Amino acid sequence: MNPRVSIIIPCYNQGHFLQDALASIQAINDRGLIEVIIVNDGSTDQFTNGYLQQLAGSGVQVIFQENKGLPVARNTGIAQAKGDYILPLDADNKIRPAYVSKSIAVLDKNPNVGVVYGDAEYFGAKKGVWKVGEFNLQRLMINNYIDACAMVRRSVLAEVGMYDEKGIGGLEDWDLWLRVAWKGYGFHYIPEVLFDYRVTDDSMSRKLNKSYEKRNYYLQYLNDKYPDRLGHQWITNYPVQRFKKSPFSFFVKLILISYFPGYYQRLLKKNKIVSGL
Repeated sequence: MNPRVSIIIPCYNQGHFLQDALASIQAINDRGLIEVIIVNDGSTDQFTNGYLQQLAGSGVQVIFQENKGLPVARNTGIAQAKGDYILPLDADNKIRPAYVSKSIAVLDKNPNVGVVYGDAEYFGAKKGVWKVGEFNLQRLMINNYIDACAMVRRSVLAEVGMYDEKGIGGLEDWDLWLRVAWKGYGFHYIPEVLFDYRVTDDSMSRKLNKSYEKRNYYLQYLNDKYPDRLGHQWITNYPVQRFKKSPFSFFVKLILISYFPGYYQRLLKKNKIVSGL
């Protein structure tokens, strides 16, 4: 009997974190629903390689390949997956026990839903809950807010294509979600913590946020890839034009939205102010 869900874990020199990820999977009540595929993406760390060899020897499915980057590693794992649904899990994160069963229930009941996602709890260098929120295509087209740790139909991946392997450093999940949404598949949000997101000082996302050069390059890559759908210059141009037209009113509205949202909403309901910037 094939598993319902394939959990794909790329690993590059993160064996010390991988143990936590696997422990979180062990806490899932019905592990017969899942298969775990670990992709060793050319790790150079002695502990990681030794640990992965040990796991492979104990029967865990581990794929060894040269270092080709995160998107290729995920695609390698997905290509070997047998589950109806795919759940990518970074080696330094953890999932909650209910993630699998609740996502399966949604996907089984709603054939037009392609992706199920939920909230996360930060741990490590940052604490708190990441409340993701309901799906909105316009919001997604402005900026990605859905982590890669979301359950997606394998058939949808086959239809829209896998992760972009051209090295868009950390934005490959955003690119995938856009293609899924533009194909008309639904995104279902479960408003509860479904996974734990580790924050470290040298994480990929933090490195990306600190590099204007990389951020500009990757954003331009997506704009050029989808010229008829994306164009982030228009996002900037709109508030710029509103500001140039009436700088004082623009600042007043910005202050109201930022610091007095309740008063802003009351003015909006009375049609005393125009919505948005």
